[in-house]
Amino acid sequence: MLRDRARSAAILVPPLLVAMWLGGPWIALVVGLAVVLAARELFRLLTAAGHHSMPMLGIVLAVVVALGDSVKVLPGGSGLLLASLGIVLVGTGALTRLDPREGLAVFATTTFGALYVGMLGFVVRLSTTDSPVDPAAILGFLGPERAWILALVLVVWAFDTFAYFTGRRFGKRPFMHHISPSKTLEGVGGGLGAAGIVGALFVAALGRPWLAGLVFGVVLAAAAQAGDLVESMLKRAAGSKESGTLIPGHGGMLDRVDSFLFAAPVAYFYVVSVLH
Repeated sequence: MLRDRARSAAILVPPLLVAMWLGGPWIALVVGLAVVLAARELFRLLTAAGHHSMPMLGIVLAVVVALGDSVKVLPGGSGLLLASLGIVLVGTGALTRLDPREGLAVFATTTFGALYVGMLGFVVRLSTTDSPVDPAAILGFLGPERAWILALVLVVWAFDTFAYFTGRRFGKRPFMHHISPSKTLEGVGGGLGAAGIVGALFVAALGRPWLAGLVFGVVLAAAAQAGDLVESMLKRAAGSKESGTLIPGHGGMLDRVDSFLFAAPVAYFYVVSVLH
């Protein structure tokens, strides 16, 4: 199990680190590719669960939702406008279904899938926030463009890793057993504690209050756990153990980014409202 997780990390970590170092459009490129792959897997799961959709249009809309704010050619940004136009196209396409009930289902499912996977775009938004870091701090050299993305990644990884180890060693009481039988309260508690410590240390190393970092870590970990469980719910509804076979030993891209789908927007909100 740990060897498979290491192989999974070996595939995903280098592109992410290189993109963070290069910054700017490279981060958007990596996120956009992840969105395309994850959206393909999501619409396959939805189809397997009996929910009709328009996958190709949904994938395009997911990319627009994720990266639309990167386009600055329109006054005030263009993310919401482009996403709205995409939803108009989805609704128009749904009108071609002869059964109105099927058309409504296609409209709702396609829009849901695009918005759900498109939330990964908040990783890119984190790189554009002007929430300051202290240049004189230990990790101040990272700057806000890299610091807050790295904070998100480290907190989520800390939660996942320690929840796994704590659950394996001490887990007795089930947590959300109807969705994920292997999860335990002890595992969740261990993951939350580790995420809080990592958040406190990392945010303090950026020259910000450690207590705000502690809350940052715990809140992000809770969001990451919810994201993981939602994807598990989707897979159980589809009768599938994994979202795909892209990554050896760890399923598909959606399996790898499920926690970030919920944690990224929560991280962005916390950074711009509390750590600004």
